[in-house]
Amino acid sequence: MDDLKEKIAGEITLSENVGDTIKKWRELFGISQTELAKYLDISTSTISDYEANRRLSPGISIIKRFVDALFTIDETRGGTVTKSLENFRTNDMPKKEPFYTLHEFNSFINGNDFNTLIDGKIIANPSYLDTIKIFGYTFLDSLRVILEMAPMEYPKLFGVTTERAFLFDNVSTGRSPMVVIRVAPIKPKIVVLLGLTNIDKLAVKLAQVEKIPLISTKLSIKEIDERLSKI
Repeated sequence: MDDLKEKIAGEITLSENVGDTIKKWRELFGISQTELAKYLDISTSTISDYEANRRLSPGISIIKRFVDALFTIDETRGGTVTKSLENFRTNDMPKKEPFYTLHEFNSFINGNDFNTLIDGKIIANPSYLDTIKIFGYTFLDSLRVILEMAPMEYPKLFGVTTERAFLFDNVSTGRSPMVVIRVAPIKPKIVVLLGLTNIDKLAVKLAQVEKIPLISTKLSIKEIDERLSKI
């Protein structure tokens, strides 16, 4: 667990936007500002100020306390998030294959037609689909993006255009991809969660705030590729 804590602390310390990175990890662990502030014995406004970059970046000792708090609070809840991250690192981190793949269309596809092709179930913002034109899509391994991708690499996920869909595999609740998108400087037009039926309420709320259609599908990556490669 210590190396995972060091990884998170290092990401926060080296981030160009410390506040967003603190917020990302707090929300990934599903901990409210109030709960975190109570554990750290500081005011909720202090947490809010750090996340909004209204305070100077915290020192390493404060960041260490913040990271320790995430894991301790999660442990009181059964350690669900910690176990998920640790199991992922143990089983998958040694793999060297890319954790995302880009695909471009020869011509655009309407959002509703895209949803139909992937047998999608619309979870949030169905009214936006008809106005969206998609020129490509990116498959992403959700946890590997969080744990392996440096913030400055994020724009690479868009290839030649931001008019694209992000399709996330290896998703447990849907929270982690939407938290990452929430704090990212540029957003995909559509988010698809593969093989997920029970969607986290925070994921739905963040999709609504960002006005991004959120879709789930039972199709595999291979099946989706076969259908979309004909466009």
